[in-house]
Amino acid sequence: MALPPAGVDLSRSLCAAVIKSTFRPHLHLPLLSAAPALLAAVLDYLSPVPSAALAFFRAVPPPHPLDASLALLRLLAPHPRHHPAARALLRDLSLRHPLSSPLLLPSLLADGDPRVPSWLLHVLSQSARPDDAVRVFDQMRARGIAPDAHACTALLTALARARMTATARRVFDEMARGRVAMNTHVYNAMLHVCLKAGDAARAEALMTRMDAAGMPLDQFSFNTIIALYCRKGMRYEAMCVRERMDKEGIQADTVTWNSLIHGLCKDNRVKEAAQLFTEMIAAQLPPDNVTYTTLIDGYCRAGDIGEAVKLREEMEARGMIPGVATYNVILRKLCEDGNMKEVNQLLNEMDERKVKADHVTCNTLINAYCKRGDMASACKVKRKMMESGLQLNQFTYKALVHGFCKAKELDKAKESLFEMVDAGFSPNYSVFSWLVDGFCKKNNADEVLLIPDELMRRGLPPDKAVYRSLIRRLCRKGLVDQAQKAFDQMQGKGLVGDSLVYATLAYAYMTGGKPVAASNTLDDMAKNQLHITPQIYNCLCTSYADEKETLNLLWVRAIERGLISKSVYKLLHQARLESTKPAVETRGYAPALRPDYLEATLDT
Repeated sequence: MALPPAGVDLSRSLCAAVIKSTFRPHLHLPLLSAAPALLAAVLDYLSPVPSAALAFFRAVPPPHPLDASLALLRLLAPHPRHHPAARALLRDLSLRHPLSSPLLLPSLLADGDPRVPSWLLHVLSQSARPDDAVRVFDQMRARGIAPDAHACTALLTALARARMTATARRVFDEMARGRVAMNTHVYNAMLHVCLKAGDAARAEALMTRMDAAGMPLDQFSFNTIIALYCRKGMRYEAMCVRERMDKEGIQADTVTWNSLIHGLCKDNRVKEAAQLFTEMIAAQLPPDNVTYTTLIDGYCRAGDIGEAVKLREEMEARGMIPGVATYNVILRKLCEDGNMKEVNQLLNEMDERKVKADHVTCNTLINAYCKRGDMASACKVKRKMMESGLQLNQFTYKALVHGFCKAKELDKAKESLFEMVDAGFSPNYSVFSWLVDGFCKKNNADEVLLIPDELMRRGLPPDKAVYRSLIRRLCRKGLVDQAQKAFDQMQGKGLVGDSLVYATLAYAYMTGGKPVAASNTLDDMAKNQLHITPQIYNCLCTSYADEKETLNLLWVRAIERGLISKSVYKLLHQARLESTKPAVETRGYAPALRPDYLEATLDT
């Protein structure tokens, strides 16, 4: 297409063509391609007719210049009928342009209109991008722009899903301090955050604030609070909220009853849960799959498999087909009881009904076979699990390591450990304990010391947690010489021992009748300026609960060297008050080893 004569405004000319319906993309697009800024200028002229502007924008093939997209957003914002199109455009922009772009976010916030940035906040929250959404919220607050309640609700909901509890609290407080028009939905989203975090105290405070502000609680509010109380084992409080619902004329729904039944089953009050189940039906609220599965699980945990099966039959009589969750709770009980014949029958039934096994199903079976020492069957389930596309998780690998150790197949146990590491999971103390115990049973404890090097050959860098676990378990088995070798190996790799390693070694030397080695270990701990914290104190007290005399001696030696933190003194004092015996005994050592200042320290 030939360029128009000099002096003719191209943007006006194109605007006229759009309005007169004479715009022809195949003729006019070369002009727009030659001058990218022309698209935004035409949109500016078309602002009085947003429908024409939107049609024109869509006629131009993407990608569109950023300034044109922003111009269209500002143009559509005042017109509610075009808001869906504006949000779709904003979603596309947020994917194509990072928020760190010097144009995008500042441009959206420039005119102080809260609508477009609120949409962006909503889009990012629904797109599972909570970090970006928080950045937008903070920028809005910094410019004095208040997001709408809908966007705030979406943001808090996204933070709850991501379990970003601390951020959600901070954001909610900012909303309350700002000019956000808080409503029941915003409060409900924050109550949902409390539910995810298990924070009953904050949820109660929110309810009080809602009452003080005259903000009505709806069914969602009450259901969230009841679910939280039930999860925390606060059965009485949950029932009180249920009574308040009745007083305020808000009808309990299936979710309400399910939460209460779940709470009772969790507290092993399955008979009371069954009574609630009866009341639910009497209230003409039909139970759903969740109701039946929860109650079936309660009966299984109570050891009443017969009543659980009867409920499943009643569930089917009501036309509800049991899902994988229902089968899983029954399978778990059958596996616990060792009824593998009935397990196989139930698995066949699942196949016939096309109920697909999930992670819980497979892990339950693998764990059951491992406990029975039937590693062939466990590995068969593992293969089927992988063939069906299910990823093995940490529980799967732990069960296999435990099973192979129990079956004395230590090479396969180590291979499962290595597979676990290759899959990106970190083995915990239990995993290494099983391996140490397995090698000790074969009188081959030195083989344990090869594990860290084998892990390194697999690409795992030297890990203090691995050595800590091995040292602790070797000490627990009374193999302090091997534990010291592991510690020397650890230091040879440039890893510095922590307080738990030193304290565990010192304790093991005391137990093994090597007081000089114990004293040297504590001296090294003091040189490294390490201290026994409440966490380490509690860990050692739990591990050696039946050996208090040696523990008390360890605390004396630690106090002599200044290794006890102030908070541990309080724990020692509390333990002394709760015990009818002296808190610290010397187990036959000379009285000089029990310093006079210990009693004074504990009494302060």
